[in-house]
Amino acid sequence: MWRATTVQACGLWPFGVASGAPTIGTPIGQHADNGAAVCFDPISWFSRAQLISTPIEYILGKPGLGKSTFVRRQVIGAAAQGVTPLVLGDLRPDYVDVVRALGGQVLRLGRGLGSLNPLDVGALGQIIPQLSERAADQVRAEVHGRRLHMVASLVELVRGTRVSDHEETILSAAIRILDRRFEGHPAPLLHDLIALLDEGPEELRRYTLARGSEEAYRSAVDPLHLSLLATCDGAFGDVFSKPSTVHIDASATAVCIDVSALPLHDKRLTAAVLLASWNHGFGAIEASNKLADAGQGPQRRFFVIMDELWRVLRHGLVERLDEMTRINREWATACAYITHSSLDAETAERPEDRAAARGFIERAGAVVEFGLPRREVDDLGQIIAHSHAERRRLTEWSAPGAWNHDEGTPEPPPGQGKCLIKVGSRPGIPTQVMLTEAERRAGVHDTNRRWQE
Repeated sequence: MWRATTVQACGLWPFGVASGAPTIGTPIGQHADNGAAVCFDPISWFSRAQLISTPIEYILGKPGLGKSTFVRRQVIGAAAQGVTPLVLGDLRPDYVDVVRALGGQVLRLGRGLGSLNPLDVGALGQIIPQLSERAADQVRAEVHGRRLHMVASLVELVRGTRVSDHEETILSAAIRILDRRFEGHPAPLLHDLIALLDEGPEELRRYTLARGSEEAYRSAVDPLHLSLLATCDGAFGDVFSKPSTVHIDASATAVCIDVSALPLHDKRLTAAVLLASWNHGFGAIEASNKLADAGQGPQRRFFVIMDELWRVLRHGLVERLDEMTRINREWATACAYITHSSLDAETAERPEDRAAARGFIERAGAVVEFGLPRREVDDLGQIIAHSHAERRRLTEWSAPGAWNHDEGTPEPPPGQGKCLIKVGSRPGIPTQVMLTEAERRAGVHDTNRRWQE
């Protein structure tokens, strides 16, 4: 296939035709209607082409139609552009092979495999000695807030209800006390936080309004005490009760936190690990940016992949997720939110959480839609405008594959590898994802190995 201007191609046959698909960014595949090349990634379309207002893409569609393949292609494209892909919580795993093929860093997290201490200062806290006094104070405050949000999130997952405002105040004060006690030593653990609540120093009691009453103090901290005990010794096992073994190298070609060893039936543990991975990853990004601002390191760009978003949305942690992962355009960071359905936003219990979850779609610069049932297309249409042809196409792509009676084998689904790239109210770009021979030989897109003989 050759491209030329209309002046150069006017005398050639077949006649030259214009393409509505920009050719800036990672090559994805071909336009489903006219065969033109389609290039797309949120970094290029935001920073170079200025086609989207924010470097965020929201990807949704039925399982098995190629969402992960689409994102893996973008991971390869990002690494080729000098951008660091961060896969923060790979459950199947879908991205381990491609990150290894790129020479990146693969970290394991799970029971008996790796741990992530929610009280660890992480990469953000480790850069404090390299900063000016003013910048260091700002980072200390951010580190404190991230740890507080993470501990509160774990407690909320254990309980199934929100942490009260006075409990969050107690947690905040307790973390500050531990910081002073452990200054110059390894980070405290959740067991140290529990011990501090049990001890009840006067400095902490002031935040409970106990006023010298032991009974009042215990009444204020005991529910929190019990929830923290369950976090350390209950369903979460040792994942959050030991020193951190997961440390992201922001200078790596790519990074993947492999959490595929988690039992998927344990929904609370899976949600907790995903949330912790996302929090840890965004802390590493902010650390890299702070160093660049201080002239202590290069300005890096990142592409964050957040898969299985629905697992956290269904546990009512939308606000926590929003606080931990809200992306500023100044961060030089693009993000891919991946889930199955726009209806996942409706699974949150509180109306304000459902509204916040819909905000993830509304704030996305581009929405990439694979095959969806008609009901979900109709629901998504309340947020993103679709033409009748686009609605019909998405519904047809969601149909299952037929059976080839002559060969005695199943045909692939009609929507396999097909997606619609939507930017605001513009017409979508129907795209067929195309794999290269190099990708096929490397096997980085084969996520069904266990089904093969």
